[in-house]
Amino acid sequence: MGDMSGFRDAVGRWAADGTEGTEGADGPAGARARELAVVLGLRTAVLLEGPSDLAAVEALAALRGRDLAAEGVCVVAMGGAMSIARYAALLGPPGLGLRLGGLCDERERPFYDRGLHRAGAPLGGFFVCVADLEDELIRALGTARVEEAVENGGDGRAWQTFLRQPAQHGRPRREQLRRFLGTKKGRKIRYGRLLVEALEPGRVPAPLDGLLTSL
Repeated sequence: MGDMSGFRDAVGRWAADGTEGTEGADGPAGARARELAVVLGLRTAVLLEGPSDLAAVEALAALRGRDLAAEGVCVVAMGGAMSIARYAALLGPPGLGLRLGGLCDERERPFYDRGLHRAGAPLGGFFVCVADLEDELIRALGTARVEEAVENGGDGRAWQTFLRQPAQHGRPRREQLRRFLGTKKGRKIRYGRLLVEALEPGRVPAPLDGLLTSL
């Protein structure tokens, strides 16, 4: 089987190089992405805003015994919601012709609606988080379980230091936890996986469960 990380890298370069996602207009990165899509037998691309969402999706797939790559599914972190039009054009009907799915935050939904419409891709494969996936996971687990995960993850001292900051006084615990996860580079990615692994089977947030079920 080909290299899924190589496909992701090629798509990232393709998205950055400014060429169009149409046959005959690809640069080297686009040509490589097309080649690997065939080698890998890809049929679906899951478009996610960032690497923490990717970590959560892959963690849930692993817990459910699924090998997304073997199923022809590639999970891609776009580097921001504003990139949806570009990635949908490259990977969807105008480009590689893959079925598209993913997650989006409620506040970013207009960007997704416009970008997917421009690419001629259906909206039904995208599942909406009220705030973001971290907030969905915190609400599903409850704040006590999230704090336990933070302690077990080796960040207990950093969490207590964070809580002593004046800006955090009086804020709801859920908001404090959500902010804490984003205060250090790489922390959201690590807890994207750890919080999913802490979930009970019946407590998976609806957007995340809906996405995995749809693939």
